[in-house]
Amino acid sequence: MRLLVIEDDHKIANAIKKGLNQESYAVDVSFDGKDGLATALTIDYDLIIIDRMLPGVDGIKVCQALRDKKYNTPILFLTAKDKISDRVEGLNAGADDYLIKPFAFEELLARVRALLRRPSKTDDTVLQIADLTLDPARFVVKRKNKDIKLSSKEFALLEYIMRNPDRILTKDNIIAHVWDYDADILPNTVEVYIGYLRNKIDRPFPKEPNLIQTSRGFGYKITEAPE
Repeated sequence: MRLLVIEDDHKIANAIKKGLNQESYAVDVSFDGKDGLATALTIDYDLIIIDRMLPGVDGIKVCQALRDKKYNTPILFLTAKDKISDRVEGLNAGADDYLIKPFAFEELLARVRALLRRPSKTDDTVLQIADLTLDPARFVVKRKNKDIKLSSKEFALLEYIMRNPDRILTKDNIIAHVWDYDADILPNTVEVYIGYLRNKIDRPFPKEPNLIQTSRGFGYKITEAPE
């Protein structure tokens, strides 16, 4: 999952980025509204966190501009303004949720997870492909009820491909959602991490079908009906 934080307070922005990185999210940061809006319209994000009071273009205008362009990605407002009228204005501008500063990171994380769950058509947050399950809230992965230990980046990669079952994902798709733009990505980084997942998910279960498939020249997909 790739998130964008638009926040002019560098200390707050970097703290949010660090905390979300530790929870396996890829996070980009913009420090003003104009740059943040341009970034949001350039890269496909899963969620955007916007400070309401930004230099240049404020958060309300950023949100309205995105919604005017039919941008449906969930938006979470951060603000020091706690009046009901302020919150109503933010929600009417197109925000999906509102968090008052100062806030506990645990609450921010809970709201992020809730917004990311919203598009799901099921009320079960656990992802499943055949006998492989992934619980995003508890960071638990199992195959045939056996625990599989993954690094944070392996978990983020697996979560992304499991949210897109039977869909061929190019390396560019994967990098855009799993790594932030200041990450050191080598040409074979995605291939290496796909290999890590196969070593933990497919190869230890030789009697079961390989779930992670390579589509030569195109990318990778996860499916419970291997070709």
